[in-house]
Amino acid sequence: MQAAEPTYEQARDELIQIVAKLEAGGTTLEESLALWQRGEELAALCERYLDGARAKLDAASGKA
Repeated sequence: MQAAEPTYEQARDELIQIVAKLEAGGTTLEESLALWQRGEELAALCERYLDGARAKLDAASGKA
């Protein structure tokens, strides 16, 4: 069973935590790579949420 997709806010907050961990250092190369990969996934998810919000705003303002 697949976990539910996080909300925009949850994804953003997790991404912030990942960036802080990477900036702080102290992780192994493998841990850093795993964090980086998760961060890329979260960034893409946030981008999809923002694209969807932009599309809704454009549609509401008649720009579609």
